[in-house]
Amino acid sequence: MNILVVEDESRVADFLVRGLRAERHAVSAVSNGEDALEAVAAGTFDLIILDLMLPGMHGLEVCQTLRQRRVSVPVLILSAMDAVKDRVEGLRLGADDYLTKPFSFDELIARIDALARRPPMKSAQPSRVELGALVFDRDMLCVFEGDTPIKMTAKELAILELLLSSPGKVFSRERILSNIWGTNEDTMTNVVDVYIARLRKKLSGAGPLELIETVRGMGYRFTKQG
Repeated sequence: MNILVVEDESRVADFLVRGLRAERHAVSAVSNGEDALEAVAAGTFDLIILDLMLPGMHGLEVCQTLRQRRVSVPVLILSAMDAVKDRVEGLRLGADDYLTKPFSFDELIARIDALARRPPMKSAQPSRVELGALVFDRDMLCVFEGDTPIKMTAKELAILELLLSSPGKVFSRERILSNIWGTNEDTMTNVVDVYIARLRKKLSGAGPLELIETVRGMGYRFTKQG
């Protein structure tokens, strides 16, 4: 396999490069997200091993940008961030696997072998929702207005994905808090309302209708018509 390692800790990067080359993989390494995106654009890789705590562009932003650009190369996140919410967020943004540091090299090789055994992604159009000019790509978790990607934070994407899981269904603020923030109490006053307002603003150019409706006293729903 041709593997790109994105890791800013030189000792970890050297260890990965030497170990993977010993396993007969071709390996390139970069130390930040910007260089990673340039490397992917310029080369052909079978796997990307991606650290999250990178200088400048965060690893999650790198992963999200790759999927927005419709790059289908498998991404294995390798990070010291081991909270459940961190793993979930990484997978939601398009990562294929998540391994926490410190890690066993044998387990890393097993994860790489498992990813290599997966069938390649079909070239057909992925499952997506189209509402007027708005396109939500469920497979890659990215949003487009026509052909232009709409930049969203991980939380905004997660809320949109939740609402789109059942268009027309009302999701209470408590349900949204539980799914997105992992809590049933709003410790930040009206945080759900704030994020819904941000989503509406970003989606306002996708058509004349308001796509996210408020159901007074109940919550929010994504309108079925577009």
